[in-house]
Amino acid sequence: MLQYYTLLMGQPNQGEGPGLMSNVILFGSIILIFYFMIIRPQQKRAKERQKLIDSMKKGDKVITSSGIYGTIAGLDEKTVLVQIADNVKVKLDRGSIATIISETAPEIK
Repeated sequence: MLQYYTLLMGQPNQGEGPGLMSNVILFGSIILIFYFMIIRPQQKRAKERQKLIDSMKKGDKVITSSGIYGTIAGLDEKTVLVQIADNVKVKLDRGSIATIISETAPEIK
């Protein structure tokens, strides 16, 4: 009967488990991994995107996030007027511009 109770209660502790310092080091290393693999690259992409949006000027050829090709016909503080065909202009949010097509870049065939 005594053996049954010792099985239920478990073995007595033979020693201390991992200390507080090892837990702090573990969590610190996890935070560093998240920072360098997720947060930092995302911040870098956001800065590049903002630079792209700020560098837009009238006459640039652009592609919108929905895949429409056009030319910038006008700029406002928050919007862009994009000409997509003759006598067809669309007013879009600046954030909807996905890329600016560079005339100097070689075409991919």
